Amino acid sequence: MSRTDRLFQLMQALRDLPSPATAQALAQETGVSERTIYRDIDTLRGLGAVIDGEAGFGFTLVEDATLPPLGFVPEEIEALVVGLKEVMEVADPSLANAAKSALTKLKSRLPEAQAHRLKHAVLTAKRFHKPPEISIDAGVLRQAAWEERTVAFDYGDAKGQRTTREVDPLAIVFMQSAHCLMAYCHLRKDFRAFRLDRMINLDVTNGSFRPRRIPMLREYKARLDAEEKQSAIPRASD
Repeated sequence: MSRTDRLFQLMQALRDLPSPATAQALAQETGVSERTIYRDIDTLRGLGAVIDGEAGFGFTLVEDATLPPLGFVPEEIEALVVGLKEVMEVADPSLANAAKSALTKLKSRLPEAQAHRLKHAVLTAKRFHKPPEISIDAGVLRQAAWEERTVAFDYGDAKGQRTTREVDPLAIVFMQSAHCLMAYCHLRKDFRAFRLDRMINLDVTNGSFRPRRIPMLREYKARLDAEEKQSAIPRASD
């Protein structure tokens, strides 16, 4: 492996591993010695990467905007285009615009040949049947999930019957043909999936469930994986 390839691999490991990443973890991820990791960290810092941390504590990549343009293999470029185009097709307006902006920024950071490949990608995404229109501010809901704040809203089930729910928001998933909130429902005392197009009067409460979002989300996903193995399709809340 060339030195340049090794540095790129280390940068990717710093992005992927939980922060702060120890030299031991980085060495295992990249297949080099810890001494080489320390030396390469110094090299990256010299090139302009902002990397916090030190030996015995771990390292966190803060930014790398001054480094040379990113490089991707052709399949990675196609995957990025398809993923961002899919977000532009199915996401709420705020997130769709963010995906469009990200695609533009990515193009400006790539070498000319790869930027051309991104612009004229073979793969793309197009949906002729748009998801149901979301009736709440999805951006507010996403922020509440990040901040681990309990939210309340009025919810209509498939029969049109409405209930007031208070839930701990865990994640928003495009499930089947609609956006769904994966959450822990205080009313049902269990995990539930709520369609965003059936939610109204969203209110972010002062209640906090920090720092339980990630463990709860893992538990919910494990349950969904088990249901999938039994050929069960996750359904929206009753």
